[in-house]
Amino acid sequence: MEKTKILFVTQDITPFMKDSPMGLISRHLPQGIQEKGREIRTFMPRFGSINERRNQLHEVIRLSGMNLIIDDTDHSLIIKVASIQQARMQIYFIDNEDYFHRKYVYRDKNNVFFEDNDERAIFFARGVIETVKKLGWSPDIVHCHGWMSALTPIYIKKVYHENPLFAGSKVITSIYDDDFTEPLHANLQAKLKHENIALKDLKHFKKPDFVSLMKAAIDLSDGVIIASQQINSELAEYVEQSGKPTLPFQGEDNYIQVYNEFYEKVLHN
Repeated sequence: MEKTKILFVTQDITPFMKDSPMGLISRHLPQGIQEKGREIRTFMPRFGSINERRNQLHEVIRLSGMNLIIDDTDHSLIIKVASIQQARMQIYFIDNEDYFHRKYVYRDKNNVFFEDNDERAIFFARGVIETVKKLGWSPDIVHCHGWMSALTPIYIKKVYHENPLFAGSKVITSIYDDDFTEPLHANLQAKLKHENIALKDLKHFKKPDFVSLMKAAIDLSDGVIIASQQINSELAEYVEQSGKPTLPFQGEDNYIQVYNEFYEKVLHN
């Protein structure tokens, strides 16, 4: 029997970033799911704060070299990989000089939110999907963690839904307390325009911000996980009203088993 394939798309993985609840889940969940007999792939952005030498990142030449066009500008897609030896798993990194070669992660040294964070999220989502295409790997579930992964559902469900690799993929979005208060670029709607994306799919992006980004992800997800003890109250209400299969917040003790059972529920819903 073929193994179920789970694609993890996350903005934060320990030990590559400072320890955080999201980083720890994104580190231990894929390992635990792999140990339960499922096949996994895990992706994150190659932020400039990640020490390549210490973490032994190296470029995967056969996967690199593509250009992604965002807002009429070409951006080269570089794929790097590192191993977490004790977990027997690899982490794929989406890299690009324009978007990720900066010392700070989401804000500059003066704590100003990067103006191109919307494009960085677009590049990350598309970069993951294009790399998975190159791998020829068909995920049964795509599990998104963090707002920078929140555009992945619209690409999986709308842009790539006719591709045989993604035609049957289910999407799960984990909602964390990783809110930001600043607006995203006002032109996000235009940057996301595609022949397979209807105007109604972009309704949340008239005034794009954290809440609208996550609402759009919820709309196009097959299941939702509440991954922080306290999440944005507007989003909590939106999840409840959505009627989507939803997993409430889980403590540290048994979450891998519970998430694994939730995957089964979403797969067969």
